[in-house]
Amino acid sequence: MRPELQTDPEGVRYRDLNRNGRLDPFEDARLVPEERVADLLLRLSLEEKIGLLFHTVIETGPGGSLLEGPGVICKTGTREVVLGKHLTHFNVHALGGPREAARWSNALQELAEEAPHGIPVTVSTDPRHGFAENAGAGFAAGAFSQWPEPLGMGALRDPAACREYAEVVRREYVAVGIRAALHPTIDLATEPRWARQQHTFGQDPAVVAELGVAFLRGLQGEILGPGSVACTAKHFPGGGAQKDGEDAHFPYGREQVYPAGRFADHLEPFRDAVAAGVAAMMPYYGMPVGLELAGGPVPEVGFGFNRRILQGLLREELGYDGVVLSDWELINDNHVGDQVLPARAWGVEHLDPLGRMELMLEAGCDQFGGEECVELLAELVALGRVSERRIDESAARLLLVKFRLGLFDDPYVDEGVAAETVGCHDFVAAGLAAQAASVTVLNDPRGLLPLRDRGIRVYVEGLAAEDATALGTVVGRPEDADLAVVRLEAPFEPRSDLFLEAWFRAGSLDFPPGLPVRLSRIRASCPLVVDITLDRPAVVGPVIDAADAVVASYGTSGPALVAALRGQARGRLPFDLPRSMDDVRQHPPDQPGLDDPLLPCGYRWERPGA
Repeated sequence: MRPELQTDPEGVRYRDLNRNGRLDPFEDARLVPEERVADLLLRLSLEEKIGLLFHTVIETGPGGSLLEGPGVICKTGTREVVLGKHLTHFNVHALGGPREAARWSNALQELAEEAPHGIPVTVSTDPRHGFAENAGAGFAAGAFSQWPEPLGMGALRDPAACREYAEVVRREYVAVGIRAALHPTIDLATEPRWARQQHTFGQDPAVVAELGVAFLRGLQGEILGPGSVACTAKHFPGGGAQKDGEDAHFPYGREQVYPAGRFADHLEPFRDAVAAGVAAMMPYYGMPVGLELAGGPVPEVGFGFNRRILQGLLREELGYDGVVLSDWELINDNHVGDQVLPARAWGVEHLDPLGRMELMLEAGCDQFGGEECVELLAELVALGRVSERRIDESAARLLLVKFRLGLFDDPYVDEGVAAETVGCHDFVAAGLAAQAASVTVLNDPRGLLPLRDRGIRVYVEGLAAEDATALGTVVGRPEDADLAVVRLEAPFEPRSDLFLEAWFRAGSLDFPPGLPVRLSRIRASCPLVVDITLDRPAVVGPVIDAADAVVASYGTSGPALVAALRGQARGRLPFDLPRSMDDVRQHPPDQPGLDDPLLPCGYRWERPGA
C-alpha cells in the first residue's frame, strides 16, 4: 500500500521519509537535486552511507512477495539486506509477470521506507529483451517484448530504430519499477571467439558509438529525469580485446592485450557515452597486459583496481563525474553450491578483501558490484585506511542519480499500468519487425529469396511446424519437399566446470565436419535455405558451399525468420566472418576486422545487377 503524502503549513505535499513531522530540504521536490543531496548527506549515519556503496543481486519471492531468506544466488534475505545492511541498489534476476513484478517493486519500496531516512531502492537489471538466458550477462524476454540481441540492432545500423528499441525498453522497465539498466554494452566485437559479443553492437567503432548514444537517449532521455532509466555503459575502457577470445569472468581469461595498438578504437564509444551524459560506467574484469598510454605503461591489474584507467583516463582526461560501478565480485570469493569461485581480483590476487576494497576506492570506484560486505568498509574507516570524506564523495554521486530519477518523490508503480504496458501488442509487433529486419542474407546465387510461393511443400529443422506453415505445407522428409529450411546455432565448445561457464559460448568457430555432408544430402532432394544464429562469428564457408541460400540472424523467433525469408531481411553483418580458425588465431584481438575476411563487416548479399 502506497504511504500517504504529508502536507506542510504552506500546503506543500511531501513524503516524510524520516518521519519527523516536517518538510526537510531533502524531501522538498522544489529544490534542485544537488541541494537535496547536500542536505541528506549531513543527516545520514556512516552505516547508511556505506550501504549506498554496494550493489548486489536480489531475487523475488512467490506472487510478487519479498524473499525473506537466501535465494539461488542472493546470499541474504531482503529485509536483512535493506534494513540491516542499508543497501539500496539491487540487480533483480528472475521476475514473474508484470503485475507480480510491480507488486514486488512496491513491496520493496515500502520496506525501504522503514529505514531511518527512507532512501528509496534503485532496482537495476541486465538486458532482458532478447533470447539468450545467462545469469551472468542477461535474460530472455519472458513477459517483456522480444527484440533481436543488440548484435541485431548493430546489423540494422539504424540509430532511429535503436532509439525506438530503447524507448520501448524504458517504458517496460519503468512500468515494473526498474529504474537502472546495467547496459548498453558498447565494447567492440574485435576478437571473434569472445563470448560476450551478442550484447554488443558489433566491431565498427563509429557504428557502436552512434548506436550506443541512440540507446542512451532512448533510456535516459536528453537529461536524466523522473521518466528515465539510468544507464550503465560497459565495460570501460572496452572489454573486447580478450587474449585468445577467453572471457575475464574466468581466471584463464583475465588478460586483455593490444598487439595492434588499437586501444583508441575501443575507447571511442565510451568517449561518446561520457559526452551523452551516461549515468554510470562499469569497468571490466580484464587486466591490461602490455598497454602503454601517454605517461607510460598501464599497471597490469584489473580495470576495477586500475587508478590510471579510472581516475586518470576516465575522471581526469574524459572529465567524467558520474557513478563508477565495478563489475561483480571483485572482493570476496563467491560460494555457489559446492563450488568456491575465486574473486575476480585479477592482478591483485595477493591482496586480502580489505586491501582489494581499499584499492578500488583509491582507483575511483564508487560502488562494489555483487558485494554486500558492508562490515569490511566500516572496518577500513575504523582503521583510518578510508576516510568518511571518501565515502561521502561516492555516496553523493549515487544519491544524485536517485534524486534525478524522482525516486525520493515517488518510487511506486501501478500494477494495472504494468500489465497494460509490458508486452503490449504494439511493443511486441515492433520487436518482431526488428527481429525480421535484422536478418542478413549472406548468399543466394540461385535467387531463392525472398520466398513468395505459399503453395509449396516445406521440410524444416529448428523451425516449429506451426511457424513454417506460413511458407507452405510442412512435410516430414526432404525427399517429399519443394524447399528445406534448416536453422543452426553458431558453433562453440561446451564448458561446464565453473559456475556460469556453460552459459558463455567460447572456443572454436568451426562447425562439426559432418554438418556440410548432412546439409548436402538434404540439398540433393530439394533447394536448401540455412539460417545461422550468430552470437559470435562463425566459419561459414562450408555451410555456404552446402546450401542454396544462407542467412544470419541474431535473435529471431520463428515467425520473424519466416517474415525475413519472405522479404523483410535488410541487416548487414555487424562483424567480419573469418575464412578459417587459422585466420582467427593469427588475428590481433584488439583490431577491428580481419585482414582477409570471407565476408566483411557491413556485408549483405546483393543480387547481381540489382
